[in-house]
Order: sequence, then structure tokens, then C-alpha cells
Amino acid sequence: MRLIPILLLLAACGLAVPSYRDPSVTIASNASFDPNRYLGRWYEVARYPNAFQDGCAGAIADYSAGLAGEILVQNTCIDANGDAIRTIAGRATLSGPGRFSIRLSGVLTSAPYWVLWVDEGYRTAVIGQPDGRAGWILNRDPVIPADRLAAAREVLAFNGYDLSRLEPSGAMIPR
Repeated sequence: MRLIPILLLLAACGLAVPSYRDPSVTIASNASFDPNRYLGRWYEVARYPNAFQDGCAGAIADYSAGLAGEILVQNTCIDANGDAIRTIAGRATLSGPGRFSIRLSGVLTSAPYWVLWVDEGYRTAVIGQPDGRAGWILNRDPVIPADRLAAAREVLAFNGYDLSRLEPSGAMIPR
């Protein structure tokens, strides 16, 4: 997560940063998304590889209400033993239905964070970026039921993501 500036620097220099989605496919965020129901803890159960999560077997994302409608973000990288090895905090502002602009500490620019889908009970969520450089499946519990995992994968595919490059995460509760 400390490597985010490196990823952004590579992109700014024109170097290829991988995209995991077909740009010819229209990507859509969740129009009925309720940011208040999204607050709380989420466990990463799958992700597309990205430089800022190198060395992470999984991640935990905590979202809380901030001032003036902002959402406070804290991401914790978890290693294969279930130990928290690093965290990064930031702020998210709503930029449209199911769309956030997130700025993490130490990063000069903000990044788009789109909620592509969340189940009716706000137990499972699919997150993506329009450029396809990142994507995640999050769940309220470290273990996701097979039916919701299948639904989340279908949402990624519908939005043009290459499912063959999606990696399961070892979402664990840190010790």
C-alpha cells in the first residue's frame, strides 16, 4: 500500500500499467448505492494484482463517516499468517451514484473507486475502476458464500473484467 505513489508515477510517465478490463465494455456503478450502509468493515476476498498490495495475502477495509459527507478509509494489508503488516488511511468523497474519489495519505492524486454492485443486505460488494487497473470483491465476513461469490464474479465479467486474472485473497482476521 505504500507503493501507490510508484504506481501513479509509472502511469504519469506513460509506462504501461496493467488493465484487467476490456475498455470497449461500458462500466456502470450502482445507481441505488447507499453510502451509509456501506460504512463498516469489509474483508477482501478477491482482487486483481496491483503494486500497492504487493506482499498482501489479503486486506481489510474500514469505512467510517467523516466531516461534510466524506468517508474515512483505512486499508490494512494482511500477510499469509494473518498479521497486519501495514495500513494506509485516506478520505473518499462521493462523485456520483456509487462513485467515489479516494485520496490516500502520501498520494498526490485521487483515484476513482466505483461500487459496481452490492447485494441487498450490503454483505458483498464489487469494486472497480473505469480504467480497469484495479478491482476487488469485498465481503463483510472473511469467508464469502459461494452464491454471492458467483454473483460478484458475474458483475465483474459484465463490466468487462477478465475473470482469469482475478486472484483469491486470504482474507483473515488479524491477530
